[in-house]
Amino acid sequence: MSLDIAIQPPENGSQRVSLRGRLDTHTYTELDTALAPVLARADITTLVLDLGGLEYISSAGIRSVFKARKALATRAGKVLIANPQPQIRKVFDMVKAVPMNEIFASVEEADAYLDAMQRKVLQGDDED
Repeated sequence: MSLDIAIQPPENGSQRVSLRGRLDTHTYTELDTALAPVLARADITTLVLDLGGLEYISSAGIRSVFKARKALATRAGKVLIANPQPQIRKVFDMVKAVPMNEIFASVEEADAYLDAMQRKVLQGDDED
């Protein structure tokens, strides 16, 4: 099976990328190539990976996620995981690829988290 990658338009410093299929040794380069221009944008500080359609992830796929996390960390950014299938969530949990507080059951849950973080920053700025 192949990997389908859908990149949504950026919104408020956040970029959503949906994956469907298998992220493995045969397809991880497709993801790396697709993410390269996204990760190069200084205005993107949050990458939301919607894994609702991802059926399988290998160590090569995990490396792609680590690579994205490392790229965004240089500018205090984050990679958030949304909609992981149970088997994908288990892999992330086993290898500690992404902190569990950055894995969300749905895109809506991830969006609510992002909204809360933005409100916190704005409220903090008002208090200073």
